[in-house]
Amino acid sequence: MPTILVVDDEPAIADLAAMYLETEGFKVERAEDGAAALSRITVAPPDLVLLDIMLPEMDGWEVCRRLRAEGDLPVIMLTARGDPVDRVVGLELGADDYIVKPFHGRELVARVKAVLRRAGNHAPSAAELAASIGPVEVGDLLVDSARRLVRIAGNTVDMRAREFDLLLHLARHEGIVQSRDNLLDKVWGYDFLGDSRTVDVHVAHVRRYLEASQQVKIETVWGVGYKLILQS
Repeated sequence: MPTILVVDDEPAIADLAAMYLETEGFKVERAEDGAAALSRITVAPPDLVLLDIMLPEMDGWEVCRRLRAEGDLPVIMLTARGDPVDRVVGLELGADDYIVKPFHGRELVARVKAVLRRAGNHAPSAAELAASIGPVEVGDLLVDSARRLVRIAGNTVDMRAREFDLLLHLARHEGIVQSRDNLLDKVWGYDFLGDSRTVDVHVAHVRRYLEASQQVKIETVWGVGYKLILQS
C-alpha cells in the first residue's frame, strides 16, 4: 500500500491522521519538523506528504519549496490557517491540495486518494488524450506530449507536470474558451476536491513561461475562463 509521510508537530493531529489513513490500509510514517521530513524523504521517499505549515525551525512552505525544486512528489498542505492568501501561497509553491484544520477524517482520506490517483495517472490527463495526435504547434509554441517537451520561441522549457498538462490542453483547443470547471475536469481529473483557485494559480505560472513568446498568450475571458490565442 502507499506510504504517507505525516509531517506535524502536534501529536493529536498526527495521531488522528494516522488513525484514519491506517484504517484505509495506508502505511504511515511521521516527522515532527521540516528538517526531519526532508531527511526521511531523501532516504526513502513516500508516495505522498501530508505537510503542516506551522512547523518548528523550517516551516511547511519552505519544505514544499525544496520538494518542488527536486521533483513532483505529491504534497497536501495541512494548515490551521484558512485565509485564502495562505492557500494561494501553498498552491503557488506547488502543493497538490490543502486541508484546513480541524478536518474530518473521511475528507482527509478522500483527498489523499484523489491526489494519489492523479499522481498515478489513473485519471486521464491532457497528455494522454493528446498522445495519438503528435506535437501541437501554435505560433512559436510547440508542445510534444510523447516526449513531454515544450519549446517557446525555439528554446526548450522545463515545466512541472501539471503546468505541462494545462498548457497542452489549452494549445489543443487554441482560441476556444476553457472554463475553470472544464480545466479542473480535463487536466486535474474529475475527482479533484480542490477549488478553481488552483486553475488561476497554474495559469499564472504558465503565463510567465509564455512571456518569452512573441506570438502566443493566454487570454482571460472574465467570468468564464481562459483561452490560448495567437497574437495579431
